[in-house]
This record gives sequence, structure tokens and C-alpha cells, in this order.
Amino acid sequence: MLVRSTRMAVLGVVATILAACAPTQHTTETATHVDDYGTPVGTQPVREGGDLVMGLSNEPDKLDPTTSSSLYMRYVMSTVCEKLYDNDASGNLVPQLATALPDISADGLTVTIPVRSGIQFADGTAFNADAVETSLTRHWKMEGSQRTGEMGAISEIEAADSTHVVIRYNQPFAPLTAALADRAGMIMSPTALKEKDKNFGDHPVCVGPFKFVKRVPQTSIEVERDPLYYDAKNVHFDSITYRIMTDPKMRESNLRSGDIQVADTMSPQDVDTLAKLPQLRVLTSGSFGFQGMYINIGNVDGAGKPVKPIDTAIAKDARVRLALSLSIDRQKLVEKAFNNWYEPACTPIAPRTSYATRASTACPAFDPARSRELLEEAGVQLPYPITLQVMNVPDHLRYAQALRDSVAEGGFDLRLVPAEYSTMLDAQKRGTYEALLLGWSGRIDPDGNTARFLTTGSNGNYSGYNSPILDDLLGWAAHSTNAAQRGALYEQAVRFIQRENPYIYTYRLRNLTVHSTWVTGIEVYADGAVRLGKAAFVADRKG
Repeated sequence: MLVRSTRMAVLGVVATILAACAPTQHTTETATHVDDYGTPVGTQPVREGGDLVMGLSNEPDKLDPTTSSSLYMRYVMSTVCEKLYDNDASGNLVPQLATALPDISADGLTVTIPVRSGIQFADGTAFNADAVETSLTRHWKMEGSQRTGEMGAISEIEAADSTHVVIRYNQPFAPLTAALADRAGMIMSPTALKEKDKNFGDHPVCVGPFKFVKRVPQTSIEVERDPLYYDAKNVHFDSITYRIMTDPKMRESNLRSGDIQVADTMSPQDVDTLAKLPQLRVLTSGSFGFQGMYINIGNVDGAGKPVKPIDTAIAKDARVRLALSLSIDRQKLVEKAFNNWYEPACTPIAPRTSYATRASTACPAFDPARSRELLEEAGVQLPYPITLQVMNVPDHLRYAQALRDSVAEGGFDLRLVPAEYSTMLDAQKRGTYEALLLGWSGRIDPDGNTARFLTTGSNGNYSGYNSPILDDLLGWAAHSTNAAQRGALYEQAVRFIQRENPYIYTYRLRNLTVHSTWVTGIEVYADGAVRLGKAAFVADRKG
């Protein structure tokens, strides 16, 4: 207890210092948009069968829950690979393959998860606690896993009996249930894992309303209805094809013609027009996630590997990174680039979640004069050049070009390098970039938006950032079971992040999904995943 009290006292002192050093902050107001998450099928009359086609805005990485880092993988896997828990439309955590929320011991070190019985994976393998133990252990221990840090300091995972899995911890880990509502909670067929091992993502087998059929790289992914699914009576489509369409104009054109029936990530430039068309419905929701810039500080040998110094001013000197943050006019940029559909983002804490406070979501002031002062103090040339990789799609390029103009006022020369999404995922993992404009779809618990990216040694620490102070702040926030204490620790972490800026938060998008009114039951929540598993064609659709 003495060690813990001492460390907490140190963190309190650090927070006081950081508060004194933090830049002037302000909150922003943005246009108000009403959320429409979609409507479950419920008692609506629907047509059984048919083939749905979705225009997918980017190609997923491997369909392996353990190693994936792509939002678009989550779209596909939401139909073929259920999780222990899920988010509902209200942002609550609810059981999916589990039968109830976890039972947690008084000391927080033992977590017991009750799981379903009498159901099967798509290959006929029985789903039980042993299968859950196999998947969770793979997420925890497999080399190259992107899930390890999301699961906390586990000491043991075991199946207590056929319907209960026990996870034991060295320290309490409050975000576990939220982590198990994402890829860390996806349960894979142990038979398929034994046969495929690290190639599981080439032909994934799970429990879900649909099962994987085939993938044509850069073209499409096809899934078909799984007759073994435990709730098969509420699955209506015969198949779903995810057609890769990176051009938003192509997705729009195909929606209008009826060649596709749903498309994600529609452009803010087009969505107002699409909303007026009687044959289409626009779904809009806020986001738990954020968009921004990774700054490569020490990712030389790949994310998760020991950091090494990079001999650039922006990597070595926090003043240069702070100057870059202060030179971004976040409010003006979202208005200009996104017709005010999106909103500024300045921290990893999502608004309208339980840990969102004025302090944890506040923005640094746009202050290009102070930016130039900091660059002069750092002794760098003006304008200071930065090479920024940006996704080669119109909305991202439009924002990046406006960003280039904004930071020029603060003394920066932003040099844009357009790249494909898959190329950028590879660059962030390998560290082959100086700065990279890429975001995160977000998680309901702040740990899922922070520790993965900012904790020393994490496989998701793409910036190669290393800070014992921030490690302590985020560690204590994850280990605390007191909500008020967690909130205070995240406020301290935000102040520290805004001083060091290993990742510079810029904007928070809204999930803009459009579907044909021929289809019902499509839902999109703030976690960003488009849910198609229980959707159907309406009963009176012709043809």
C-alpha cells in the first residue's frame, strides 16, 4: 500500500505541474445533427432470402480478430464472428456469446464469464468454455497479437466448466468487459484454429448469422447464411457481398442505381443531397473514435518493439509537436472540409460517454503566433518541413490540404504523400513514416482509446512513444474500480498527452451510412460498425 500511495502522490504532483504548463484551452460549438442508428426488423413484414450488396469504402486487413487493426474488418466480422459482449444503441454493454455480464471478485482479480451452451461454430464444432479459453488465450499470448494490451495484466485463463471461463489478473482491470465487446471478445472455432493457425484470417470460422465463403483481394468478400447459427430464424438474407469501393462517388452512383443497397462512410459533401432521395435513407451517429496525426517518435523496428531515437526535431522535441497542435484551427477545418458534419477532436475521450468532462475533452487554442515562438525556441528552420502520409480519397485529401494551409500560419511546411489505406496500415505498424493522418473508430471505455496507442511496448503504440509518467497514469486508470478516480486520472492523462503530443487529435467524424429503403434492419452505432446480420429486404419489394 505504501508503494501505491507514493506513486499516486507522485502522479498528483505531476498533474499539478502539467495543469500549470497546459496551453490555453477552449470548448467549441458545432452544428447539431440528430442521430439515426437505424431500426431493427422487429415485427416488420420482410422478404426471406435475397442477396445484399454493400459498398465497402476500404479493403479490410486479414480477417483475423487477433491481429487485425482495421475498422473495415469489423464491418465484415460483425456478420460472421460474434463476441462475448456487444454495445447496444444506447452505448450499454450487453451479452452476446456470454449469457450475463462478468462476475468480478471483491478484490477485482478474478473475473468469471458465463457463456452460451448448446450452440455451434459454422464448421459444426461445439461452442463451449474450452473454445472461449482457446480464443482468449490466443488473443493474450500469440506473437503479433494486437489484443494483448487490450486485455490487461492477465495471469491465467481457464475454463472452470463447460459454461464458465475464469480470467485471473495480477491487478484489477476495469476495461475488460468493454474490450470483450470488440475483437478481443471474438471467439474462433478451435478446430479451424488448429487447422489454419496463423492463416486463420484467410478462412475465418466463428459463430455468427453468416459464414465466410470467399475473398477476392481488392474486389470483394462474400458471406452466406449459416444454418447452424443459434438464432437462424432471425437471419433473412441468403448472402452478403462486401464490394470494395474506395471512391465515394462510385458508392453514391451505385446506391442511386440500386447495384448496391448499403454503403458506409459517405462523403459529407454528398450526404445532404442523398438524404433528399426517397429511395435512400441516411443513418447518422456520433463516434467514440477520433482522427488525427501519428508522429513517429521512436517506432524504428516496428510497433511494440523497443523504441529507438529518431534524429528529427519533431521526434526529439515536444515543443515542435506542441507547436504543430497549436497551429491547427480545428473548428475552421471541419467547417471547411466537411460542411460542419464532423466536429473538432482534441483528446481521446469521446463526448457523450461517462468519462467525458469539460477538462477531458477541451481543445487547445488555435495560436499560430505561439507556434512560431515554440519553433524558434526549439531552434528549427522555418518553415519546418513535415512529410505527412494521407489516405488517397477525396475527403481525406481535402482535409489534408486545408490542414496544410492552417499549419503554414504556425510555421510548418506540410508535404502531403497520398497513399492507399492498406499501405498506411503497414506504414504505421512498421514505423516507415514521419507523420501519418489516420484515425481510430473508438471504444466506449477510455482505455481502448488510450493505452493501446500510448503505453510503452504496446503493439498498437505506432508512434513509438515511451513515458513512464503516462504509463502510470493510464495503468492506474485501468486498474481502478472507482469511476470518479478513473475520470480524474484520465483528465490528468489528457493534460499530459496535450503537452507531449505523440498523437495530435484533429477531428471526430460522424458515421454516415446510406442504405436503400428496400432494406430494413441495418443499424450503425457509435462504435462505427455497420450491422447487417439481421437485416432484410422489405416485404413489398418488387423483383
